[in-house]
Amino acid sequence: MKSFMIAASAAVLSVAAIPAVSQAQEVYGTIGYAGVEADDANLGAIQGRLGYKFNPYVGIEGEAAFGVADDTVSGVDVELKHELGAYVVGFLPVTPKADLFARVGYTSSEFDTSLGSVDGDGAAWGVGGQYHFTDKDGVRVDWTRHDYDAGDANVWSVGYTRKF
Repeated sequence: MKSFMIAASAAVLSVAAIPAVSQAQEVYGTIGYAGVEADDANLGAIQGRLGYKFNPYVGIEGEAAFGVADDTVSGVDVELKHELGAYVVGFLPVTPKADLFARVGYTSSEFDTSLGSVDGDGAAWGVGGQYHFTDKDGVRVDWTRHDYDAGDANVWSVGYTRKF
């Protein structure tokens, strides 16, 4: 009987939580600048993301970037053509306006060099934080490590974030 009461209580509480969870769902987007440290090259990119939070703690996001700042390393010109990625994101609400987050996913990038094109595919993971000045508008700062089969990259980004 005690087990039945615990199970019934858990069922009632989980049904009662559904409206709270559904209210927490949101779509968001970001646009910003990313500094890309790919091996010895220091590159720059414009980066955009579109994400969906299922609840205050878990979401997914897609990411796209294209290069805007090139570098020359040992006489070889290096340019980021584009980067695409998909992530699962875990959020830790710190205040009603601030979140910390960690994300893990998969990315694909293409770099052009004066010696030819280099493609990179692999896992990526990172951490960051965001703060919303209004109910919809805020700023996001993060670091992401890209582990490509052709090399590694560290990406630092700062951007504007908007809840829709």
